Amino acid sequence: VIDPTGIFDNPKYAKLAFDNNKNFKNAEPFPHIHFDNFLSNDLALELGEGFPDYNDQISWVIRDTENIKKRYQRDDKKLPKILRLMLREFNSKEFLLFLEALTGIESLIPDPYFINGGVHMSKKGDYLGVHVDFNWNHMIQANRRVNVLIYLTKSWQKDWNGALELFEENAKSPTKTIYPEFNRLIVFQTSGKSFHGHPIPLNTPDGEYRRVLNLYYYSRHKDEDYATDPHFTKYTRQSSEFAQEIKRKYEDASKNA
Repeated sequence: VIDPTGIFDNPKYAKLAFDNNKNFKNAEPFPHIHFDNFLSNDLALELGEGFPDYNDQISWVIRDTENIKKRYQRDDKKLPKILRLMLREFNSKEFLLFLEALTGIESLIPDPYFINGGVHMSKKGDYLGVHVDFNWNHMIQANRRVNVLIYLTKSWQKDWNGALELFEENAKSPTKTIYPEFNRLIVFQTSGKSFHGHPIPLNTPDGEYRRVLNLYYYSRHKDEDYATDPHFTKYTRQSSEFAQEIKRKYEDASKNA
């Protein structure tokens, strides 16, 4: 078993952050970036293989609504040791310094409670509607500023869908589509305009799952695009007609099953 402790001490991550600061800030429709092969291949493989079984009802918080269908676990005590250690490394000082250099946002705060974060897993038919995230963490009394995701499904195929779609406000089509390729890390700035989701239901084969670690970071300071008052996650109907049609087909099929 690989021990990820101290992984972000490696100076290559500081260089990666500084070299890509402008790319992050200038990205459309809002600041974001993705890095392939972010972790060592062996570590990424062990992390993906360490996910709890999808059908283990004890290990998952299940979400099944009009806007979201997936399951997740934010209680790291219920996770295998390697996932628990990796989540803590993503909350480490070294990774915070990486994010601050990359995003230009100072004094970032990690969330040790992993509110709505942690380990996320989705199967065929699952989806996440287009939305902007909740902007206030009541546990640490801070404003949400940055989202980090790392995908851990080996050999992801594009025809399985599952791409993260980034939208401009009120747009019906995404400005950017990023597939959940294995060992791909995505960082994006969270604001009242950071509309995103994977609204097209997954088309994965039986036994294949979209595996992702979700981490969120906060600040005492608000972003200029933030809504004035704290709010919960806000979903929108801006999902494409194609996504809505596929979603309806899955819903009809499940009713007739």
